[in-house]
Amino acid sequence: MTELVRPFKALRPVPEQADAVAAPPYDVLNTQEARVRAKGRPNCFLHISKPEIDLPEGMNIYAQEVYDKGAENLNRLVADGILMREDKPCYYAYRLTMGDHVQTGVAMAASASAYDSNDIRKHEFTRPKKEDDRVNQITALNAQTGPVLLAYKSSAAVKAVLEAVTAADSTYDVTADDGVGHAIWVIDDRAHIAALTDAFNSMSALYIADGHHRSAAGSRVAKAKPDTESAQFFLTVAYADDEMNILDYNRVIKDLNGHSAEDLLAKIGERFDVLRADAQAKPLKPTQFGMYLGSAWYVLNIHADHVPTDDPVGRLDVSLLHANLIEPLLGIADPRTDERIDFVGGIRGLGELEKRVNSGEMAVAFALFATSMADLMAVADAGEVMPPKSTWFEPKLADGLLSHVLD
Repeated sequence: MTELVRPFKALRPVPEQADAVAAPPYDVLNTQEARVRAKGRPNCFLHISKPEIDLPEGMNIYAQEVYDKGAENLNRLVADGILMREDKPCYYAYRLTMGDHVQTGVAMAASASAYDSNDIRKHEFTRPKKEDDRVNQITALNAQTGPVLLAYKSSAAVKAVLEAVTAADSTYDVTADDGVGHAIWVIDDRAHIAALTDAFNSMSALYIADGHHRSAAGSRVAKAKPDTESAQFFLTVAYADDEMNILDYNRVIKDLNGHSAEDLLAKIGERFDVLRADAQAKPLKPTQFGMYLGSAWYVLNIHADHVPTDDPVGRLDVSLLHANLIEPLLGIADPRTDERIDFVGGIRGLGELEKRVNSGEMAVAFALFATSMADLMAVADAGEVMPPKSTWFEPKLADGLLSHVLD
């Protein structure tokens, strides 16, 4: 049996400080936004995850002084008794609540070796600069502080343990600024730990949902610290595939590549059925798209003969839109590098697409149907990668509630 996961001794806030410490993920805020969110909150984890906020404005966020400041701030929270270290390895139940949506997962240490062997599967490319940033941050802190979001195929054994554990009061129950609830239970019962270890390590694979750069950095740190056992594992929280919530990830484009609106509509009609909509055109199914052009919404249904059936990447809606419209008509070959395209997470709603076009900043917007977990897993199982900005997971995990120390 491959060891995919194991319990770990979390570094976590003392319960009365959980609200003060919890912070959004490091990569959803820019530096200025982080300054605002952390103002007047000296124990907020943004001082560790975005430590440039405590240094002069204009500082290069990749400078060694920034990583050193994060380590200094982390050490202060430990020394002041704001953060405590678990005295034995545990798992942690982590429940996210956003409106009516609830998902309950398990925080655990995942094997870097299993990541290297593709038993923990990826579906995105990583960028060296972002990997380097996470490696430098982990090395400076001697800890992993940003959990990777994993998915697993729903397991009755895991569900039974989580139901038993969460019947009791939680260790933390924090409501973040965005209204998302973060409740955590320490799982220290030996029988529960054994059951979770057996259940996860008998799985054929785990899947990275969000956190590819953190995972890759964990693998690199493991290789750099071969004699440090805890460094061979990285911080994760795993949720059952049938509980996870993927939102659409939409596209806005700066110009029509020389086309008039009428000409573009005519050319789109060669591969799509085009219908003028009376209201915002939110796609209701795969292979259907919404388009906002010239103050009007349109529903686009791609012709069936342009949908491949045996290609897990090619049949994704993001791939269909790119291959049949964005590249041939709007002239954008590589969405990773072309500055004429931008991406808008579905959490912002279709009104954000209208705003970007109505302002004149963008010329056309496309709304997509959300990628499914089944499609994500199929791509990962095939050893393929998804196009950029294919998935937007909500709600997000918090930083600061659980960290993994490399000792």
